[in-house]
Amino acid sequence: MSVELPLWRALTGYRILTLCYALAIFAINYDEYAHPLGGALYMGVLTVWMALTWNRSSAPERCTKRFLMADLALALAGILVTAVVDTPARIDGGAATLPSIWTGGAVLGLAIKGGWRWAAAGSTLVALANLAERGSPARDTVHNVLLVWVSSIAIGYIVEVARASERTLARALRIEAATRERERLARDIHDSVLQVLAMVQRRGAALGGEAAELGRMAGEQEIALRTLVAGGLLPPQRSAERAEEAGQAGDAEPGGSAPDAPRIPAGPIDVGALLAPYAGADVSFAGPGTPVLLEAAAAAELAAAVGAALDNVRKHAGEGARAWILLEDEPGAVIVSVRDDGPGIPEGRLADAEREGRMGVALSIRGRLRELGGSAELVSVPGQGTEVELKVPRGNGKEQR
Repeated sequence: MSVELPLWRALTGYRILTLCYALAIFAINYDEYAHPLGGALYMGVLTVWMALTWNRSSAPERCTKRFLMADLALALAGILVTAVVDTPARIDGGAATLPSIWTGGAVLGLAIKGGWRWAAAGSTLVALANLAERGSPARDTVHNVLLVWVSSIAIGYIVEVARASERTLARALRIEAATRERERLARDIHDSVLQVLAMVQRRGAALGGEAAELGRMAGEQEIALRTLVAGGLLPPQRSAERAEEAGQAGDAEPGGSAPDAPRIPAGPIDVGALLAPYAGADVSFAGPGTPVLLEAAAAAELAAAVGAALDNVRKHAGEGARAWILLEDEPGAVIVSVRDDGPGIPEGRLADAEREGRMGVALSIRGRLRELGGSAELVSVPGQGTEVELKVPRGNGKEQR
């Protein structure tokens, strides 16, 4: 719950209670006013205004700037009208204005909505109106004006600090959730993927031939994954150090030399060639008959995003679900659509997953496309499956066929 919500609720209660107080004071002193009917007219307007807007101050979405300005204007009008409908003797004696302490609600609303600067502006206007109504800066008037001015500014400042603290806490919680998810993934990778890659490397080296090449590739991926799990990507020249650490841990071939980190080829490559291996018994792939060229780095990230989308299908669409990959070659962009016939994603599930630190869609798919200057649009209908559209703009003319 927002730290502001109790303040808005308290303000609503304050406005209602102070209206009742102002009406009671006016009723008790009705016969003492110089023009009681004029005062009654204002109090009637104030009562109707409160009846129509009593719940506008219960939430920040409903308490708009326009409403606050109107509320303050009505309070200022009541203070100035008091000088007309009340007697000079009562005014000089320090009698309450028509809105009385209800005026404080208008200033407090400004403080909660806009902070201490809005509160200072509103309370200053109230002070000027009180001085104009009284005609001179009497001691009790100055005392009340300073009380409203200081208290409203203090509340406005407290609200600003509370908002900043709430934003900081929310950011810390997101970081903590992301860190927990990274640690969980690191444990899973270490306990499964790294062990399998190490075994493939050892078996490939023992068998020789084509298996040795497969083992070498597995060793490269093991080094890259171990580097990532250990705390981030390192420069290629440190790959040998990571390989030695892996050998000491028992996961790499003893005495073996570490291969260089894999390099991304330069120039455009065919996106279809990267996506075709995803096709299988449950995944269909369709694309143009001609190569769809894209810069190698962008094509690799796009293919990885497609792989992440297919992983989500396997994890969440259930057994027997099918997926379709459609590659489209547009003049200014490459578009890949991944669709499945699973149960779909419940409304709000992605937002909940992101708040809980599960960043599969946010990072593996949308994050990759965002870094490429593209976009990832996800459309899901419960019971009718999910479709992810990945769009990568072409960087320059070299990618055109």
